[in-house]
Amino acid sequence: RSSAASDVYKRQAAYMEKHSDQSLIRLGIGDVTRPLCHFAVQALHEGADEMGRAETFKGYGPEQGYDFLRQAIAQHDYAARGVDIKPEEIFVSDGAKSDCGNIGDIFGVDNIVAVCDPVYPVYVDTNAMAGRAGSYQEELGKWDRLVYMPCVEENGFTPVPPREKVDIIYLCFPNNPTGAVATREQLKVWVDYANANGAVILYDSAYEAFITEEDVPHTIFEIEGARTCAIEFRSYSKTAGFTGNRCAYTVVPMELKRDGASLNALWNRRQCTKFNGVPYVIQRGAAAIYTPEGKDQTRASIDYYRQNAQVIREGLTAAGLSCFGGVNAPYIWIKTPDGMGSWDFFDLLLDRANVATTPGAGFGPSGEGYIRLTAFGGAEATREAVERVKAAL
Repeated sequence: RSSAASDVYKRQAAYMEKHSDQSLIRLGIGDVTRPLCHFAVQALHEGADEMGRAETFKGYGPEQGYDFLRQAIAQHDYAARGVDIKPEEIFVSDGAKSDCGNIGDIFGVDNIVAVCDPVYPVYVDTNAMAGRAGSYQEELGKWDRLVYMPCVEENGFTPVPPREKVDIIYLCFPNNPTGAVATREQLKVWVDYANANGAVILYDSAYEAFITEEDVPHTIFEIEGARTCAIEFRSYSKTAGFTGNRCAYTVVPMELKRDGASLNALWNRRQCTKFNGVPYVIQRGAAAIYTPEGKDQTRASIDYYRQNAQVIREGLTAAGLSCFGGVNAPYIWIKTPDGMGSWDFFDLLLDRANVATTPGAGFGPSGEGYIRLTAFGGAEATREAVERVKAAL
């Protein structure tokens, strides 16, 4: 079963083969377009120079990440928000996507897993690969051992805890694909549920830098009780343009234990066994975004994408489409007109507007009837895409 991203690429390629004279604007796959900030590039150069001198050369690094980056994360991403996360609870990796899948290595296959619907496919597919998902029900578009939590317009695209007891819960806020966020009160309900049922929340906050509203939490560890039930994933891909450089981190609190086992120790053992760490040069570049100049330049890129999101949301709302997200997230979740299917609307926009999107059906059953647009394109191309879609409609 191919992923939605693969299907999108195939259809784009087939379209371009037939229409090589057309200018296709891609607002489907969430890859960034802004360059790395100058201070990150400078740090990458300096790191490479160090690798070329015997006295500063680095061989194998610590699997958990170099201390200079772990300390910067603890200080700037957590302590600055009043959250106490220790460096030894932070594990630097090559991507949140990798960690969201690899985290399953420390859990048994008999655990019951709950996922949002629509959902980032990695959460579902990696559990299917591990044998936790059961059998795929083609007619329903679901795996029979996974618990799907509908995230629909009626509940503000934010799920509520399931009635049945589950062991592992994937949450992603700001959400991919819907762009929805969870309030402190909503997250507290999840934390209380997890602690009461011995469940573990796997919290993907890869897009926290795009939050604009003051009352929206940036980390689940702002919620009382989260340290005994949650693991958090963060990434530099969208916040600092590291999609091609691969750097992220996962936070596993010391207090998080199940059946007498420390999940921090289990994850550490997994990483030391299967992972040799992120290259020193890349970690130097990541650490540079925490300098005052690096913060300013990174924030400028985030603001650029936020403006794109506003252009898409306001422009297509004015065109008569129902648009969600795009305020605290770089994704805009759009309801297809007149009950049109996701792939049908994808094809319509591809053929009539020369704009590539991502069909919501690729994110799960509740994604049918929607498409996702990303704000990661160039500003001029984004404005042009909106005008093309309005004309096509």
